[in-house]
Amino acid sequence: MAEVMAGGMREGEKDPGLYDFRPYRDRPPIAWPEGKRVAVWVSPNLEYYELDPPASPHRKSWPMPHPDVVGYSHRDYANRVGHWRMAEVMTKHGFPGSVSLSVALCQHVPEVVADANARGWEFFSHGIYNTRYSYGMDEAQERRIIEDSIRTVREATGQTIRGWLAPALTHTPRTLDLIADYGLSYTCDLYHDDQPAPVHTKSGKLISMPYSLEVNDHYGFFIYNMSPRDYADTLIRQYERLAEEGGTVMCIPLHSYLIGQPHRIGAFEAVLRHIAADGRAWITRSGDIADHFLNGGGYDAVAADAARHRGEGV
Repeated sequence: MAEVMAGGMREGEKDPGLYDFRPYRDRPPIAWPEGKRVAVWVSPNLEYYELDPPASPHRKSWPMPHPDVVGYSHRDYANRVGHWRMAEVMTKHGFPGSVSLSVALCQHVPEVVADANARGWEFFSHGIYNTRYSYGMDEAQERRIIEDSIRTVREATGQTIRGWLAPALTHTPRTLDLIADYGLSYTCDLYHDDQPAPVHTKSGKLISMPYSLEVNDHYGFFIYNMSPRDYADTLIRQYERLAEEGGTVMCIPLHSYLIGQPHRIGAFEAVLRHIAADGRAWITRSGDIADHFLNGGGYDAVAADAARHRGEGV
């Protein structure tokens, strides 16, 4: 077997150790405020894509040769139309946003950022542009991106970012250590669990915040080719199962150039109406979930459970 796999996977290679292994059954319960069963947060990705970005040797920014007018203008629908339609429906049903922000949007379309801020939405960084990738960055470059994100969002909104979702989901081996070093408290870049958990970093205290690819509207419409009705049904089934299990987190990641289209927004509004009326959901923001988990005993309970599975102190 080792010879067969020599050119690909390395048999017996040590687990990278980003987080502890904890079987889902028999975990200590996580209690949400007021006895709620599931923490629900909505993550609008407020993004900015460049029409003709610098070429990356690691990944093409657009499927067509630059300038990709079609791809650029489709995504820019978000900032011209989609955001406003999506935001109004969220506000109507009492759902605050936790914004995955392309920080350059603060300069390019500040009206969108100002509107989200006025609604009481939280901001975390999704890099500077969604057409610039972390692949190949050295540590100094990556630090400048983090510092720029902190400074720009603070100047535009008065908020200090506490979370991170890597631009276009691209990373370096040091990304998690760096955001922890700058005092951020959560990352949305790990998709391994339906509950928050500590992340192993060289310094600081970082947790993984359950985000989602499976119920992300990008995956729903672009990858799984769902109809609006199918996507809405998927969200409701996701919610019902997580609420039944309890102590869980449901994230609904959105892109308003997709969910904010006229033919999709009605089905999405029906999902919000369903969750808001159910009574089992703590409808909140990602930072509030992080605060509750870090300061309400959840972090320590999970750390102790992980130690138990490692055979420490048992």
